[in-house]
Amino acid sequence: MKFEYRDEYIKLGLKVSYYRRLRGLSQEQLAERIGKNPSYIGQVEAPNIAQAISLDLLFDIAKTLGVPAYKFLDFEDD
Repeated sequence: MKFEYRDEYIKLGLKVSYYRRLRGLSQEQLAERIGKNPSYIGQVEAPNIAQAISLDLLFDIAKTLGVPAYKFLDFEDD
């Protein structure tokens, strides 16, 4: 991960957390549905950790949460 994109990865993780909670899922439930460890989801969502994720994982998260993938990458309103 390039350091210059650190803030974007943090914002993406916060959006994952927002939509996950909006859907009433725990980190454990989301992790199970996308085949990841709950601690990994915790790292992605942590506001002080910039965790890079693949597009495949982003698409899996978006599909699971029923949110278009572009919403996670739209930083205009942040």
